[in-house]
Amino acid sequence: MSTPPEPGLSAVVGERRRLTNLAYRLLGSLAEAEDAVQEAYARWYAMSRQQQEAIESPGAWLTTVAGRICLDMLGSARARRERYVGEWIPEPLPDRTEWISGPAGGGGRAAADDPADLVTLDESVSMAFLVVLESMTPAERVAFILHDVFRYPFAEVAVIIGRTPAACRQLAASARRRVRAAEAPAAATSGQAALVRHFKVAWEARDIKALVGLLDPEATMIADGGGLVGTVLRPVVGSARIAQYLIHIADKAPGLTLLERTVNGRPGLVAQHAGVTMTVAAFGLGDGRIARIWAVRNPEKLRPWTGNGQG
Repeated sequence: MSTPPEPGLSAVVGERRRLTNLAYRLLGSLAEAEDAVQEAYARWYAMSRQQQEAIESPGAWLTTVAGRICLDMLGSARARRERYVGEWIPEPLPDRTEWISGPAGGGGRAAADDPADLVTLDESVSMAFLVVLESMTPAERVAFILHDVFRYPFAEVAVIIGRTPAACRQLAASARRRVRAAEAPAAATSGQAALVRHFKVAWEARDIKALVGLLDPEATMIADGGGLVGTVLRPVVGSARIAQYLIHIADKAPGLTLLERTVNGRPGLVAQHAGVTMTVAAFGLGDGRIARIWAVRNPEKLRPWTGNGQG
């Protein structure tokens, strides 16, 4: 005789998308978000049936547990990132529809339960936003994401963080000030797409004058190789220096293919060599020019981009 299904099992399983969205925004890493969600589910399934049935809202329980796991992971991540080789950039996410349903279909990575497919791409996962989140304390980040992005009341946030609702309100307010201080004028996606396309053409043509013209004079480029691949270890500042560096890269890597792709919900570029993704670049705009370039080269952060189509 088959075992009857657990009460509310579908509701518990159905929480995975929301938990993955929450954990990615809290941690800035798809791999770590996946680990946090798995750990939350492991703790749920480690309980007896009686213990599970005593929980009034499994979804709220999973959110509390996942939030606390993420808070702990953020604390240890700060120590790990101090030892990280070079600059640390959040893990970039693709928009899978671009290569599953488009001409690049059959890219080969289309697992239905892939964590990257569970993350909703919106402004709260743009690279610029995630970079600001990195400047926050773990408690600020958790309070801000839970309340301002996911609309949890401070009473519930307090249970997760282990502080009073008033303290959580202050944490979120402090985080909000950081976001406002770093905020650049939002560019329309179409405007960013056109600018990134011009940037791609200029880079392919090795047109240093055109590249300088597309970059803000005080632009900054940050690269993340994690010590696993060669790249600059410090930010490159200034339009002329960035343009010269990009030309140097193009000369050193003949046969590099640049593809226009959505990176964390915004127009970006993917550099491939012999069909292998080598770099994913996200862009931040200011006053109609490119003000920030975040180039992720660490292969451990490019797993979601493996096999994501050509052309």
